[in-house]
Amino acid sequence: MMSGQRLQGCRSLHLNEDNGRFVLLAILIIVYLLCGAAVFSAIERPSELRAHGRWNGTLRNFSETFNISLQELNSFLKQYEAAIAAGIRADALRPRWDFTGAFYFVGTVVSTIGFGMTTPVTVAGKVFLIFYGLMGCAATILFFNLFLERIITLLAVAMKAVRERRIRNSGILPPGIRHDFSAYSLPGWKPSVYHVMLILGLSAITISCCASAMYTPVEGWAYLDSLYFCFVTFSTIGFGDYVSSQSAAYEYQALYRVANFLFMLTGVCCIYSLFNVISIVIKQVLNWMLEKMSCLFCQRCNKASTFLGRRNAIRPGSKGRHGPFGQPPESDGPYDSDTEGRRLSGEMISMKDLAASNKVSLAIMQKQLSESANGYPRTVCGSSRHNGFSGGVGALGIMNNRLAETSNSR
Repeated sequence: MMSGQRLQGCRSLHLNEDNGRFVLLAILIIVYLLCGAAVFSAIERPSELRAHGRWNGTLRNFSETFNISLQELNSFLKQYEAAIAAGIRADALRPRWDFTGAFYFVGTVVSTIGFGMTTPVTVAGKVFLIFYGLMGCAATILFFNLFLERIITLLAVAMKAVRERRIRNSGILPPGIRHDFSAYSLPGWKPSVYHVMLILGLSAITISCCASAMYTPVEGWAYLDSLYFCFVTFSTIGFGDYVSSQSAAYEYQALYRVANFLFMLTGVCCIYSLFNVISIVIKQVLNWMLEKMSCLFCQRCNKASTFLGRRNAIRPGSKGRHGPFGQPPESDGPYDSDTEGRRLSGEMISMKDLAASNKVSLAIMQKQLSESANGYPRTVCGSSRHNGFSGGVGALGIMNNRLAETSNSR
């Protein structure tokens, strides 16, 4: 009795697989944020303190030199900060709200980059931005998802063609099959998520290196700063400390702006696809961690459930063999037959149970054959739960059944 209560209480504390994965991911993200905050604080905090010291010294020297009070100087600096927010700088910059500047702004809005260099200051502009960004961001996310679907399909076709050629050229196929191999080769083959991640990672690195080679001479940045700008922009973080195409004039200005737009578009699409593929790998790691944790925390529950299952199991053929008050019969005499002994040990089942289980199995098999013959898609709830991937929405729904690790046919 106590074992049954303990088992029931422990089962009530268990989470299903999706909720357990969600909770574990939330805990890991919190730990990741804490570690990142500790690292960045240790790296950047000393530099911030030194900058504050230099700036306070500069303000005191300026106040003493020109006989201006610190209160008046701070009021002037606040007005200058407001002018910077409106797009006024000491250096010669391009107009913020001409047509090309506004086009650059709406591009950063719908792509969710949001550099912060240009912001609306009027009430009408702020209200319009809310509705404009609502539709624009949704449409851009749909575009990214469609791009992800096509890039994975393209990679799958290319990788399958390479695999077919490698098998055809390996010499392991008979001569008569080599010519018609492509007609029925590799049925149901899907690329591995690790291969797709490697290809997308190399593509993102190549695009970032080429874009940095363009930004370094044109914008006057260091090459490492250009790489930093590419990652911040392509990942749609968009700090705004480095922003391209902001000077008033460039050499070959039209060509540079077109190249800047193309690099941003391809870079954002590539990094978005890479992030989603990496999320599949993270999900696999979470599944592995949940499996290990279930083995660690449920050893006692598994032992209790195994004991109760064996003790309360219904032995086919044991009906009517109980003694008085439900006690087992005397076991002094031999069994009537060897078959009866095996039935008492649970090694055999009755014909009634066998027929019932066969009816269920036959119904499931008929349903699967009917769906296969009619071309119906498989349901996601069965095998996707088995491999730890649900159907999902958005990017996860697109990648489901398109990669080997998320396929239902694994």
